Amino acid sequence: MKLDIVEKGAIVQRDRQTYAITPHIPAGLATPEQLEQIAAVARRYNARLKLSSAQRVMIIGLAEEDIDAVWVDLDGMRRGRPFGPCVRSVKICPGTDFCKRGQQDSVSLGLQLDERFQAKELPWKLKMSVSGCLNDCAEACIKDIALLGTPRGWRLQVGGNGGSAPRFSQRLLEDISTEEEALAAVERLIDWFVAQKRKCRIGKLIEEVGLDQMRKVALGG
Repeated sequence: MKLDIVEKGAIVQRDRQTYAITPHIPAGLATPEQLEQIAAVARRYNARLKLSSAQRVMIIGLAEEDIDAVWVDLDGMRRGRPFGPCVRSVKICPGTDFCKRGQQDSVSLGLQLDERFQAKELPWKLKMSVSGCLNDCAEACIKDIALLGTPRGWRLQVGGNGGSAPRFSQRLLEDISTEEEALAAVERLIDWFVAQKRKCRIGKLIEEVGLDQMRKVALGG
């Protein structure tokens, strides 16, 4: 029986014969040329395409012997990390770049988070999001670490996740005034999560240590 091929970013499919791969598209912002390239590769290898919840385009139904050639044909596109103990994705709403309701620049901050943390190895999986306003189109409510734009800056929320034991995220910090401060707070939380060496979602750890302790971590205390 075939298994996932972690080093190639390939997930075995239900038929246990074919694979899916996920080129990384930060913030879900793609050029027409990138989409044309992905479509051409899928057509060349008789594969299908699936839009993922992480704002990427999965190429599904690839033969194992074609995976290396597919990545070559994708010509330098980064590999997404759809599985494994790592930062899986940073989901990002349109923010002030595009949305009339945006209150903070979620695209700028989200791309910085993506560049710094996407695919970072961790004790367990972790998902992040950035929403430009409290309508929360990037679903901060079910993300391990999330930032939401408000008229006064950024709100940091932690501890959300889906899955078999779902949790809602909780407010940790309010009125973070700059992107640099927001990035620093997220980095402290991730460093703390790494140091715990626990195979569980960050929300479970918050239940054990308490929200006040997590607030101290985020503030650098």
